[in-house]
Parts: sequence; C-alpha cells; structure tokens
Amino acid sequence: MKGRFQFWKLYDGHILEGQTRFLVYLRHLREYLMLYAGLALLGIACLSWALVAFPLNLLFKGARGIWIGRRVANLWFYFYLSVLRLSGAAHFDLRALDTLRGAGSLIIAANHPGLLDAPMVLSRLPNVACVLKSSLIDSVFWGAAARLAGYIRNDWFIGSVKLAVEELQRGGQILVFPEGTRTEGKSLGEFRLGPAYVSSRSGFPIQTILIEQDTNFLGKGQPLLKRPDLPMHFRIRLGKRFDSPEDPRTFTITLRDYFESELHAASLGA
Repeated sequence: MKGRFQFWKLYDGHILEGQTRFLVYLRHLREYLMLYAGLALLGIACLSWALVAFPLNLLFKGARGIWIGRRVANLWFYFYLSVLRLSGAAHFDLRALDTLRGAGSLIIAANHPGLLDAPMVLSRLPNVACVLKSSLIDSVFWGAAARLAGYIRNDWFIGSVKLAVEELQRGGQILVFPEGTRTEGKSLGEFRLGPAYVSSRSGFPIQTILIEQDTNFLGKGQPLLKRPDLPMHFRIRLGKRFDSPEDPRTFTITLRDYFESELHAASLGA
C-alpha cells in the first residue's frame, strides 16, 4: 500500500512538473509573439507614414510641415509605447521629461543604449528636432518623415550646425546622442564635438538626460530574434544642465566623463 502511494505521488509530481513546463512555454510563446508583433507594428506604421510624408513635403513647407511632422511623431510614439506597456512587454518611467516641455530652447543630450531611446523622448516632447544619422535621413524608409519634421543630420558639417542653431533660436529643442550611434558594450563610445559646437555658437545650454534600462534588447550588436526577459524596464531621469562652453573640445571630454560617472553610479545602485 505504501509503495503504491509513493508511486502515485511520484506520478502526480511528474504531471505537475510537465504542466508547469507547458505553462511556462505558453507564456514565453505569448511574450515572443507579443513583442515581435509590436516591432512589426512599428515597421508597418513607419513605412505607411513615410508614404504619406513624401507628398506632404511637397505640399507643406517650413513651419507648418515641421509642426505636422513632429506632432505625428509625438502622438505615434506615445501610442506605440502605450501598446508595449499595456501588453506587459515593457514598463516606462518617463515623467522626468515632462518638466522639459515648455522649458524653452535646449540641447537635450542623452546616452544611447537602444533603438527605443528617441521614441521615448519624442513621445513626451512635441517640439523636438532629433539629430539623426545621415543614412536615416537619406533612406527611403525614414527620410521623408524625418525631413518633414525638420530633423537634422549628424554629420555636423557647417550646414548641420547652422540648422541646429537656427532651430534653437526659433525656440525649439534638439535631441542629440553625442556618441552618434548606439552604445556598444558597457563603455560609452567617443563623443562627437557637434553638440558642444552648437551650444557654443548658439549660447543655449545642454540639458543631459540619462536613459537606464535592464535589457540589452535592440542594443547595438544584439541579436534581434533573441527574446528578452519581460517585462523590460526603462527609465529616463534628468541630469546636469551645462552652460554654453567656451572650449567645445575640452567640454566634450567633460561631458563624456559626466555620463560615464552617472551611469556607473546608477549601475552600482541597481
């Protein structure tokens, strides 16, 4: 009798273990489908908007076209991040950015751990000119929408610096990633001189923001098909605001050191 009881206990245990594994598998499958359905939604929406933005570039020139382009980006990215949040794929704490809305002309400098960095900022700030890679502005996929919104190339030729200064003088804000590309690995890349030159020539300050996340998903060099642990957590906090520098080269080194110090301290406190 005792042996039979132990047999059934062991049998029930195997059944429960199998059921648990199956439920975990279903949960992972749901998360996988949910996450990549979201990425597909982003791609389809961006392509659709690019097709609409192309003729709008011809119809609306100057301030009106810029307002339309930035407002659509603001509303779309807000909606997209809301979908990720409501689906349980990600949690976002972006409240700190709200204090910059209506704060006047600023150069907003951020670290760049992943592809969601710009969408997070643009979802909260409606009048921001994003500084993008030249290849994105020239691309079929992103170019028309970027040009409509008045976004700026990050090659930092004289024309790019001039456009950035003019944007600030009109009361706008600029979002720039001083590395010029996403961070690869744990250490920040070299910072470009462009943001410091724009601040020096315009006289407007640089407001740093620090993007913190617990995932490498959509980071540089990370496999796109590798499922991250969900939910992912993203947080943006305000950093130090630097006055316009007199020496852009020295300041660029100082700015990178500041980001390294703040991000290292945050990782120790995590």
